[in-house]
Amino acid sequence: MSGRTTPATQVCCRSAPPGSGPTRRAAPTTGSLSRQAGVAVRHDDAMAHIALFHSVLGLRPAELRAAERLCRAGHDVVTPDLFGGETADTLDQGFELVDRVGWGAVVKRARQALRGMPDETVLGGFSMGAGVVADLWPERQAAVGVLLLHATADLPASVRPGCRVQLHAAEPDEFTPPERVAALCRAAQERSVDLEVFRYPGVGHFYTDRDLPDHDPAAAELTWRRVLNFLDQGLADH
Repeated sequence: MSGRTTPATQVCCRSAPPGSGPTRRAAPTTGSLSRQAGVAVRHDDAMAHIALFHSVLGLRPAELRAAERLCRAGHDVVTPDLFGGETADTLDQGFELVDRVGWGAVVKRARQALRGMPDETVLGGFSMGAGVVADLWPERQAAVGVLLLHATADLPASVRPGCRVQLHAAEPDEFTPPERVAALCRAAQERSVDLEVFRYPGVGHFYTDRDLPDHDPAAAELTWRRVLNFLDQGLADH
């Protein structure tokens, strides 16, 4: 799959072997980082506001560590608990948990977590969380960017031209099949969305989670470097 460039759109669909890619100079940090139940927040001098929605396994240390890393770079991050404190050990248990909680309740909790946050807040989702992002995206047209981690999502019909989107996924991955990625690339091209797609060959679905067998340290580190670069570029352009 190759990328194509138009005056308004850059669609980059490319494989990303671990160990390659841009590096990022760390931003200076000041002030304190606080953690609450389901939330990791940096309170002062925030560069971007970000909402990270967890996977079907529930809110786990993986999401909180990701939030902490973004906070240390100067961003303000919330990680809503969409399952009311419950977590799952396997995907099957996670799907049962979603059924028990109800998708409507999951999205309602996510929407409530965004109340009071700026319209420009970046929306990010881990696996199932990408589906949450997809449901909230039409309501958050001013979002500086959208981060899709471990799963893809359809562009809303009302997506803002020039919106910046980044997708990170294993390759192969049953939750991010090639045909869905190709459809996302075509839709981004047609709607002038600035999309980057990074595939990580040979890693597991939850490769960023060091507590799971899928974890791949090199691919995870590269992903977060690219995410931080994405946030820096988005803020510079905003």
